[in-house]
Amino acid sequence: MKAVVYKGPFEVAVEDVEKPSIQHPNDVIVRISTTAICGSDLHMYEGRTAAEPGIVFGHENMGIIDEIGQGVTGLKKGDRVVMPFNVACGFCANCVDGFTAFCTTVNPGFAGGAYGYVAMGPWKGGQAEYLRVPYADFNCLKLPPGQEHESDFILLADIFPTGYHGCELADVRPGESVAVYGAGPVGLMAAYSALLRGARKVFVVDRVPERLAKAEEIGAIPINFGEGDPVEQIKEQTGGVGTDKGIDAVGYQAKAQSAGHEEPASVLNSLVATVRATGALGVPGLYVPADPGGPDDQSKQGMLLVAIGKLFEKGLRMGTGQCNVKNYNRFLRDMIIDGRATPSFVVSHELPLDQAASAYDKFDKRIEGYTKVMLHP
Repeated sequence: MKAVVYKGPFEVAVEDVEKPSIQHPNDVIVRISTTAICGSDLHMYEGRTAAEPGIVFGHENMGIIDEIGQGVTGLKKGDRVVMPFNVACGFCANCVDGFTAFCTTVNPGFAGGAYGYVAMGPWKGGQAEYLRVPYADFNCLKLPPGQEHESDFILLADIFPTGYHGCELADVRPGESVAVYGAGPVGLMAAYSALLRGARKVFVVDRVPERLAKAEEIGAIPINFGEGDPVEQIKEQTGGVGTDKGIDAVGYQAKAQSAGHEEPASVLNSLVATVRATGALGVPGLYVPADPGGPDDQSKQGMLLVAIGKLFEKGLRMGTGQCNVKNYNRFLRDMIIDGRATPSFVVSHELPLDQAASAYDKFDKRIEGYTKVMLHP
């Protein structure tokens, strides 16, 4: 079958690889109809991780069940399904408690597994024609048959739940004001989710015009940090107080406002300054235990200079961690079906799988309006 294979920094290729097969009675094989390129795929693509050539990328996947293991009871061949990017067993202590992003079964020695991602277990990615899904009864979310909402449902694999998770981590409540740093796909989903949860005012900080325009389209207030200190811009519009809540949808590749170079702690520190005393921060943006491409010795070891004293002084709360997709994907699916949510506004391009190499290049360079790319095998 055809699949997107990592070749080395800034290089992927669509190649022939072995088609997956049933290896356990609880497996299914899904024929992929839509898969997506995620911003976290770029961390591997850019050589910022320990990823070795040969990895099949792709943790945002949906399609039609093509083969089914003998132990699968709640699914059948022909079902249309979307899978959380978290590979989870459903029965370990963390899964039972709802922390499926930290499953202790699927990736020995590491809490958490994912498709097609370095250090996240042996699971091949779904930027391919077929995908093996383990613990399928737990990991597959059934969708209505047909092709309706294809570009909405694929976002249930990761970025829609992850954006919502950012709001959950920050405890966003109706009537509150929220600052979202980063207007990439997850940041836009966080802003959208804050509005769905009843936030009265949502600021979105970025400097890419197309992304800020998307934020404004959904009713958020765009803040261009290239035009001045975002903290001051937001405080000017909140009576000098700041926002009730803040969300970091950037992570460790944050860039400094002025020079444009990387300062991994800059977004966290801006949020500490932006959010009012006794507010809360949600951090779904990815931070890593080690960053070989970090700009200094500390960040190379995953250590950052964060304004912890100011965070303590203001009594701020902070929630972090990858999204437990299973906590959100079912009700978000139903909101899409009922017309209450249309997250596909973030999708910029839909392309055949064989154009993956070009799509990665353009998405990585943030050119030609590449915001969120769907690939169709």
